[in-house]
Amino acid sequence: MILPALVALALSPQAPVEVPFRIGDNAIIVDALVNGRTVALMFDTGFSGDVVVNDALNIGPPSGELELRDFVGTFTARTVAIRSLRLGPMNLDAPDLEAVQQPMMHMSLAYGTHTDGILGYGPVAHQVFEINFQTNKFIFHPQSYDITKKVPDGKRTFLARMLPIGRNSIELEVKTAEGRRMVLALDTGNGFYATTHRDVLERVGLWDKSRTPAFVKASMVASGPVDSWYKRVQDVTIYGVPVKESYWDIIDMPSSSAEGDGTVGFGFLKNFNIVIDYERRRVWLDNFTGVVANEPAGGVGMSIAMDEAGKRARVMRIAPGGPAEKAGIQRGDAILSINGTDLTGFSHDQLDALMEGKVGSTIELAVSSSGIVTRHTLTRVALVND
Repeated sequence: MILPALVALALSPQAPVEVPFRIGDNAIIVDALVNGRTVALMFDTGFSGDVVVNDALNIGPPSGELELRDFVGTFTARTVAIRSLRLGPMNLDAPDLEAVQQPMMHMSLAYGTHTDGILGYGPVAHQVFEINFQTNKFIFHPQSYDITKKVPDGKRTFLARMLPIGRNSIELEVKTAEGRRMVLALDTGNGFYATTHRDVLERVGLWDKSRTPAFVKASMVASGPVDSWYKRVQDVTIYGVPVKESYWDIIDMPSSSAEGDGTVGFGFLKNFNIVIDYERRRVWLDNFTGVVANEPAGGVGMSIAMDEAGKRARVMRIAPGGPAEKAGIQRGDAILSINGTDLTGFSHDQLDALMEGKVGSTIELAVSSSGIVTRHTLTRVALVND
């Protein structure tokens, strides 16, 4: 058995190594060589495995199965042993790396750029690793680069301590104004600002158990669709960074993990250059944009999804008092087009992306109800639960 410290020593570069990445729609995309095959991978620090590759691509014979966990559940997928893994000039070969193969045909459309799968945090966990959003580069630092020696100023730069939980995950502390704690992992694969669960909000006093959210939508995670809603969150400290007001995505069911309460995602992280030292259990955050908050998403108060035949988008949920309800749109109506775009074959994420936009922007819908086609121009509003 090779100990993690020896693996880190063997793989650690002697000088900084830079690997460019590109930004998709709320995601980091990097080109990698997996078993000699070039693939474009979304980098996901919230994924506890090594690599996921579209099962339409041949990267080698199956080697077994792996159980995976997302926000709400678990699922099983087949695996392929990774003989070689490279990011540009950086060799990440290590014993026991595995690639999961599963259908991922909608990833390119979801991220707005060609994507074949996911690169998890496992292969880089023993590096002193920087995600530099300012220059769109990964920087692999020598093991001698010690961020614990750096002095944060508490205004632009921050030094967060990893919590002693999690496996191949970066679990950090988020505090409410009253000092109540949440454990939210640093998750570049979460396209939202931050995601947690209703029971977590109730535990820390940010949601009253007796209340029902007025605006609920359906979100798609790897294990299936779940109810979710947006919540305005005030006066929290995220990884040591004070945030006066922000808008979080709340999943309306308990977490699949007893250790973690959710994740902080791309919407927050994109404002920072981030150095992660898993061995020394520290994360350095440089707020180069000067921005720490986010804007509320705009919507018209309805969720849509493809019917069982996969040929027509239908209204699954209508929010009381929202623009869609006021326009007379009802649950079960078919949405023929959005802004003139035919929806045949669209994924759940693509439909969500078309429905949401900036508050005050408009959306044009062609709706079929009982065989009668009507057209509507609706203005998006902030459907946020305070």
